[in-house]
Amino acid sequence: MGFGFGPVMIIGFLFMGLGMLVSSVLRSRFARYSQQPSQLGMTGKEIAERMLSDHGIYDVQVTCVQGELTDHYNPMNKTVNLSEQVYHGANAAAAAVAAHECGHAVQHAKAYAPLNFRSKLVPLQNISGTIINMIMMVSFIGGSVLFETFPTTLVASVVIGAYGTLALFSLVTLPVEFDASKRALQWIESSGISTSQEYDQSKDALKWAAMTYVVAALGALVTLLYFILSFVGGSED
Repeated sequence: MGFGFGPVMIIGFLFMGLGMLVSSVLRSRFARYSQQPSQLGMTGKEIAERMLSDHGIYDVQVTCVQGELTDHYNPMNKTVNLSEQVYHGANAAAAAVAAHECGHAVQHAKAYAPLNFRSKLVPLQNISGTIINMIMMVSFIGGSVLFETFPTTLVASVVIGAYGTLALFSLVTLPVEFDASKRALQWIESSGISTSQEYDQSKDALKWAAMTYVVAALGALVTLLYFILSFVGGSED
């Protein structure tokens, strides 16, 4: 059976390189747009609070967290967590990120189905990641022992199921992230908090942010496809 983790490492490195390239462009755009103060001078914190208020959301807190591009929305405690650069920044990049994270808060408030589904997948994703790490570790130490101890079809099924869960999570993440950006840009445009140039900069920043999720999803799908084809091809031998 042509079933191994060698090609997976190659796939991983390829998409890791592509991801690093996209992330580099994202950081470059973010840095460039951060250098240009917005016309109204609203910080990311102020923009987030206004967007939440405009959507009738008053039970979500806007907080500041350490790190760069560590911004995220936490549905567990209903907090929009902005990195220091975004929280205090008054520019198109900060506006884009702050509004995007608030877009997730709006999704939560409206019970957006893909967001709810992704949240339910989180425990399965964590378990799948643990299973894959354990199998890869055992495989590197002594792959033959693994396949001699357990039926090959069982190991293959577990691996495919785990990678399938990761791929599903990555795919579900795409509409969640794209929708959050769409809500953010619609609000930025309708609220009048930015000029047309600032809006274009925010749109471009969110486009490159979304590309990081696209690369991750493609990597997960290619890896899953490799294992499926290896399993099918091996079973026909």
